[in-house]
Amino acid sequence: QVQLVESGGGFVEAGASLRLSCVASGLTFSNYAMGWFRQAPGQEREFVGAVSRDGGSTYYADSVKGRFTTSRDNAKNTVYLQMSSLKPEDTAVYSCAARFSVDGRKTYTLSIHYNFWGQGTQVTVSS
Repeated sequence: QVQLVESGGGFVEAGASLRLSCVASGLTFSNYAMGWFRQAPGQEREFVGAVSRDGGSTYYADSVKGRFTTSRDNAKNTVYLQMSSLKPEDTAVYSCAARFSVDGRKTYTLSIHYNFWGQGTQVTVSS
């Protein structure tokens, strides 16, 4: 079955950096666009960033633009989220998601677009 497993979360101070990884199995990874979402306690799930099947297109939420970068390595079935200049408001559970995509350059920003989800990894940023 399809599995998405995130790692790399942790507890950091404001201004620090973290890199999240999401390893996929049970699917042909290069056929799937990938996305990152986050959910803070008491809040709705929020789009963070997305990368197309071929890695050539990315898209970010305004709240993270310029600070976060997502990329992928199709040979390793892995998508990454590099987070820099972290702020306390970035504290959340971060999850990756996969969406089958015919268009190699398309990114997806809505959670309903995605077929598969990981369990998430906690990121906590102290002030």
